[in-house]
Amino acid sequence: MSQVPRMGGTPQPDRRGAVGNNRGAVTGSRREQILDAAADLFARKGFHGVPIDEIGAAVGITGPALYRHFAGKEAILAEMLVGISEQLLAGAQAQLGEDDGGSADPADPADPADPATQDPHHRAGLGPARATAVLIALVDRHIEFALDHPALITIQLRDLDALPAQDLATVRRLQRAYVGIWADLIRAARGGPPARTDDPYEATAMAHAAFGLLNSTPHSARLGPAATARLLHRMALRALLAPDPPVPD
Repeated sequence: MSQVPRMGGTPQPDRRGAVGNNRGAVTGSRREQILDAAADLFARKGFHGVPIDEIGAAVGITGPALYRHFAGKEAILAEMLVGISEQLLAGAQAQLGEDDGGSADPADPADPADPATQDPHHRAGLGPARATAVLIALVDRHIEFALDHPALITIQLRDLDALPAQDLATVRRLQRAYVGIWADLIRAARGGPPARTDDPYEATAMAHAAFGLLNSTPHSARLGPAATARLLHRMALRALLAPDPPVPD
């Protein structure tokens, strides 16, 4: 399995009771080993099915020794799932910045939590042709992430609700911002006939449906990464950009 991407999360108490960010406590390689091993175990057995001792054994340390690096299983899960959302949102912001000289801001007055407030050009600031190009780039970024980290996709889909409340709220906020960027781009790309989509709620639903398709990578191992990437790219763009079929009489 490829390494877990660099993660963030709620600061956790150390063994002395002080609150701080665990990331500086030990060498990155040990933390990465723990995160990578835990991701594999959580994906195979579920978060609740993996005792802390098993995570420690997977990297050659005792369960109690693992607490020198993380406050517990919940802290490990938070590092993983907050990190997924941070990485995907940052990638989407960077892609927008490459195309229009700016970046999407989750704190923008057009609340990403409410698709009804979204103007398709408010953050994307792009015409249909450029919005289409950015959307295609985001599809490919998401496919690459999903293929590189199928275990994390599985964990997020199954164990998200096991997060502590504060971390869960953070993930939800980041996800809403990410979906908001996609919905803006979908509406801008489909800004005219024959593929018009004006309804912000419809665009948001389309984004979620696309994520369902792209996050299916844990079930496509037999096809191979390159073939899966080509298939998902083709299917996602047809779903997002093709004109609606005629409505039967």
